Amino acid sequence: MNYEDTIHWMFQQLPMYQNKGASAFKKDLTNSLKLDSYLNHPHRKFRSIHVAGTNGKGSTSHMLASVLQKAGYKVGLYTSPHLKDFRERIKINGKEVSKHFVIGFMQRHKSFFKENNLSFFEMTVGMAFDYFAKQNVDIAVIEVGLGGRLDSTNIITPELSVITNIGFDHIQFLGDTLEKIAAEKAGIIKYNVPVVIGETLTETEQVFISKAKMNNSKIYFADQLIETIYESDLKGVYQKHNMKTVVQSVEVLNKLGYQISNSNLKSGLSNVVDNTGLKGRWQILSEQPKIIADTAHNKEGLRYTMQQLQSEEFNKLHIIFGVVKDKNLESIIDILPKEATYYLCKPNVERGKNAEELKSFFKANELKCKSYFNVNEALENAKSNASKNDVIYVGGSTFVVAEII
Repeated sequence: MNYEDTIHWMFQQLPMYQNKGASAFKKDLTNSLKLDSYLNHPHRKFRSIHVAGTNGKGSTSHMLASVLQKAGYKVGLYTSPHLKDFRERIKINGKEVSKHFVIGFMQRHKSFFKENNLSFFEMTVGMAFDYFAKQNVDIAVIEVGLGGRLDSTNIITPELSVITNIGFDHIQFLGDTLEKIAAEKAGIIKYNVPVVIGETLTETEQVFISKAKMNNSKIYFADQLIETIYESDLKGVYQKHNMKTVVQSVEVLNKLGYQISNSNLKSGLSNVVDNTGLKGRWQILSEQPKIIADTAHNKEGLRYTMQQLQSEEFNKLHIIFGVVKDKNLESIIDILPKEATYYLCKPNVERGKNAEELKSFFKANELKCKSYFNVNEALENAKSNASKNDVIYVGGSTFVVAEII
């Protein structure tokens, strides 16, 4: 198989949460542990940092990788989902895994995947760990896919665990209270491994403290300890929370014997996009009209981006918006600007919500909107209607942003 055939098989033959939702969610780590044993435990051959959280874990992972690169380390980076190409998920020092490696890995192990009915995410995590081990990375930043306790990445014992924040997302899997969700995220805290918590919440603080105490893990709440904010090329105002998490994480890593200077920290934070290739975080796609794309998709993330959007200067605001079927629209509708014109669309994934259904909900909430066949049609209509002094925002779902970047 060539690269395209390989990726097609991965997407079509096995369940994947990104496309299917609940049917792809696994309730335990049995398959992950089985694959790890089959591959001869590759995760034991490199050091790692494990990053979980409701929002900001992708940005935080990229920031940490960028800082570590500037400090001279060979850094693996595993994140999900990808925006354009599967290989975005697996990088070393910002360079994507080769097509040759992806093809070879799948060909060598395809029969094992089929025999054991592994999910897309399980075999992708195995691929990443195998690649990092074979390439002898100094350290890998590993982003949790969903939750923490039962996530396929949670077979590692990292140098440091990081939990950015807690909010209501994926409640059908993780629980319907902040305490229950925090308990799932806290599942990445390992014995005698320090943990950094990005944001303190009254409802979740004791969950993390108790879990850390149970595991003899020193715990740091970044928002209580870090005051200094550095410049970054990631311009969303919400990045200040992620930055504090990264600064605290670097302090802990230095206590563990890493050598990361203040200069490395500043340079790494200032060059995240160049160093790691991060996309879709308050990304300015063009000017006149200004087009902004952001992957925020739940209540907490959208609250920050909508606040920042309102601080922009514009005559009129146009919003390209699409979501997945299981999105709780009631939780986000009051956050969305009432004065905007909405161009509603269905992202091109199986989980995408029908644009006509979305329009009915928006109209019932007295928002000005029209529905479009796809994301690009919505964007073209917004560009046709916008003047050079207007702003066009593209978001609501990672999948919407992926189609226009």
